[in-house]
Amino acid sequence: MKQLSIEREGAVPASVRTDLEQVFRAAYPKVVGVAARVLGSRDEAEDVAQEAFLAFGRTSVPAGEAVGWLCVAAAHTALNHLRSGRRRASREEAATGAGAVAPDIADAVITLDERRRVRAALSRLPRKQAIALVLRHSGLSYAEVAAALELSPGSVGTTVRRAETALRKELGHASPE
Repeated sequence: MKQLSIEREGAVPASVRTDLEQVFRAAYPKVVGVAARVLGSRDEAEDVAQEAFLAFGRTSVPAGEAVGWLCVAAAHTALNHLRSGRRRASREEAATGAGAVAPDIADAVITLDERRRVRAALSRLPRKQAIALVLRHSGLSYAEVAAALELSPGSVGTTVRRAETALRKELGHASPE
């Protein structure tokens, strides 16, 4: 326990391997390469390599077996990073409500412009078609739309399809103002 507190204070622990620097210089590029292939990021791979070398420094693995041991340790550590990253992303997504991200101002402006264009095109449709389209896309059933517009329930689908076609045509003809 005393040694642990000394390590935390930045002192070199008494059990450092004498061959650690030599193994590090020889194996580092290969260990980083293994981790980078798993993670796809050199920066993250270097962090993983550091963890692998720290773990190696606490082992009694012979220096002749160090490269193989370090590469396996790097692969396992990198996979653990991927798994923990996915779990973290999943938790963050759940916490923010299904990955909702605040839109930037450009997205907001585009959305407002698109809504304005749709509303303008909708206003140019025949009244019954525009209302049928709005009611149906607001979640009303065919029967509810039919009752509201005094249509037969069978004609609601046709009216809505015609309205959608007319809206697409209007949006295609309308130039952004």
